[in-house]
Amino acid sequence: MLKLSIRDRRGLVSEAELAAAVEAGLPTLARAQAGEADYANDQGWLRVDEWANEEVLANIEAIAAKVRASCDAFVLLGVGGSNNAARSVIEALADGAGPQIVYAGNTLSANAMNRMLKQLEGKRFAVDCIAKNFETLEPGASFRVLRRALADRYTPQQAAERVICTGTIGSALEKLCRDEGYTFVPFPTNIGGRYTAMSYVGLLPMAVAGVDIRALVRGAADMERALHTGAPEENLALRYAALRNLYYQRGYKMELLASFEPQFRWFYKWWVQLFAESEGKDGKGLYPTAAEYSEELHAVGQYIQDGAPLMFETFLDVEARQDSLVVMPDGKDDHFDYLNGKDFYDINKAAFAATVTAHSEKLPCLIFEVPALDAYNFGQLFYFFQFACYVSGRLLGINPFNQPGVEAYKGWMFKALGK
Repeated sequence: MLKLSIRDRRGLVSEAELAAAVEAGLPTLARAQAGEADYANDQGWLRVDEWANEEVLANIEAIAAKVRASCDAFVLLGVGGSNNAARSVIEALADGAGPQIVYAGNTLSANAMNRMLKQLEGKRFAVDCIAKNFETLEPGASFRVLRRALADRYTPQQAAERVICTGTIGSALEKLCRDEGYTFVPFPTNIGGRYTAMSYVGLLPMAVAGVDIRALVRGAADMERALHTGAPEENLALRYAALRNLYYQRGYKMELLASFEPQFRWFYKWWVQLFAESEGKDGKGLYPTAAEYSEELHAVGQYIQDGAPLMFETFLDVEARQDSLVVMPDGKDDHFDYLNGKDFYDINKAAFAATVTAHSEKLPCLIFEVPALDAYNFGQLFYFFQFACYVSGRLLGINPFNQPGVEAYKGWMFKALGK
């Protein structure tokens, strides 16, 4: 199970202040655990088994097995919440034995689209178009291009057998599937895109990539139980949410998520979207950003250490040793003999400990200890941060499920395109 520790050498928030904030947040926690009627149409993720039950998992596994047996490539076609969760796990854990996962529907760049199509040359491929309402431009435009690519290579029936659509029941996308004979699976009507990791949206592409989705769902379900039971004053999500809001009240405007494991590279994008879209409204909210260490210690590390005090830092620290590589001498005088016999695992841990020590002298550092980097713990992380985001948003006094600002540019764009 996740553990949280705090390193704050400046003492910005005392334990007594945190305890008081947690106490004040208990009613908010209780409402979140029960689910609030005002947000009933957005809380299908709150109970993991609503959209990740045995029937759903079995259907996903059957579809994924068919794709893995008949394809060299699989196009995950979606933008934002429709691909971030799946991509974060696939890029970290994919078994490498299944189809190449190709990403589309997340850009309007002609260059990027042509590069994507080039990846499919000479490969048997299938497409999963993920679109809740099938009105978003990026997946809609990309889907048209990919349908044409399938039509150029296969008979109409063969092409139809290679198209999966994840959309809302009753939508234009479902009608298109009925008309053309595409496979259709439901995009949950009661979950916003950024909360859909434990549904067809996230789990189907993961299964195609060979990820153990049952372990992932089990991790999320265990985290659900942990956050919905136990002593409320020790609730990990509430403590984290209370800390975030206390730092915000004290003038910190950014939260930086970081880790020394590059496998979290795409998880950062999921996390950034979750908090940015959920809390950035009504003129409020921490700005979520991320850094990949140790590389970015040589970039943003300077700002963190000596720049304006805008941010606090949240680390993901993986406890289990997943790989080993020992540095051996090679007889060359390169002045790195102090590394002889040391494992990269231990070198990386030393860099992590040193960074926390240095950064905590300047700004608050939160550390989440992740037991291992595997499907089970990714499931835990997804549910934990979703629930914590819900609680944090309610403590902030905003609706954590809508995204009115996302729509602001679309009117101008559609006008320019003649829609």
